[in-house]
Amino acid sequence: MIEAITRLVLGNLTPLLFILAFVIASSVKAPPSYCARLLNWLLLLPIGFGSLWSGAFHVFFPEIASRSIGWQPSPFEYEVGVADMAMGITAMVSFWRPLAFKAAVILCLVLFYFGVAVNHVHDAFAGGNLAPNNFGALLAVTIAEIILLPLLYLQAKRETGSA
Repeated sequence: MIEAITRLVLGNLTPLLFILAFVIASSVKAPPSYCARLLNWLLLLPIGFGSLWSGAFHVFFPEIASRSIGWQPSPFEYEVGVADMAMGITAMVSFWRPLAFKAAVILCLVLFYFGVAVNHVHDAFAGGNLAPNNFGALLAVTIAEIILLPLLYLQAKRETGSA
């Protein structure tokens, strides 16, 4: 029972952190605005910690990471893992940085995530790959982040009048 729960949580860490970001942003009523708070928590939790988690699996456990995506292990697994960890650390740092810093982080994330989403959707429809980490909750969160991050940034910028 404990093992099953642990597997469920660890296998769905990023989607769970995505939900947690909304819970925290909603429960804290202090400044900045809700949009700015949600942006911060999304950058810290599902993107920051989630990308570190994902990157660690690609770097240290490439067979497990590949299998969960429905792919064969590849030497590129290491490169993807390092890129994930770099983006995760950058997103975590942005939690404490001004909105202008977040803009650069968001641009990189959205461009990378868009490529990731296109690849996973293509793999699902062209190749029939419906593995959980190819065409599941993680892809849904990735697509939601592609849409939400720029919108939250623009609203936070409008509310604060900052860059």
